[in-house]
Amino acid sequence: MQKKGGMFISFEGSEGAGKSTQIRLLEEYLLAQGRIVRVVREPGGTSLGEDVRQILKHAAYGASLGAEAELLLFAASRAQLVREVVSPALDQGQMVLSDRFTDSSVVYQGWGRELSVDFIEVLNRFATRGTVPDLTVLLDLPVEEGLLRARQRGGKADRMESMENAFYERVRAGYLNLAAADPGRFLVMDARLPQAAIAAKIREEIRKREESEHA
Repeated sequence: MQKKGGMFISFEGSEGAGKSTQIRLLEEYLLAQGRIVRVVREPGGTSLGEDVRQILKHAAYGASLGAEAELLLFAASRAQLVREVVSPALDQGQMVLSDRFTDSSVVYQGWGRELSVDFIEVLNRFATRGTVPDLTVLLDLPVEEGLLRARQRGGKADRMESMENAFYERVRAGYLNLAAADPGRFLVMDARLPQAAIAAKIREEIRKREESEHA
């Protein structure tokens, strides 16, 4: 039986920051605590979302995909994910861990692609029906180190991993700006710290928030 109510936790960060590792470690911890956990990713998580993921990351025509089309595809995937998976899981009291959410569109398509951040925020609210993570873990890493880590993983870089460094510098600046503007939601972690130390801090933050909720 699940011990406490649900929580929506998103993980953000640029390439090579270690989101997948921290999501896996947190999922293992929560399951061991008897929690019900749902892990999702963006784009993806539904049949529609996985098709969109293929288009955005791997399609042969991806190089010619416009920034506006890219933004709207992300929004479509996100809308379906919230309706089909995230909202029902939270209604059932599950812990939802999301590899990226609305902040990614603000920084990648807004700060990175230089589309209107104000419009993206309105689009995000529409697509998610106002759903906002209870906690957003931002794994911050210098751009050069993040790209080096991403290359060391091996395999062919996908479309979103193949931009120039200046793009990723804008993305990092966007993330830090969002975190500074909403410190109550964000937990900013130096992604250069040992994985175990980062994981422990995330667990501690979740405990603090749940204790505060039930005080």
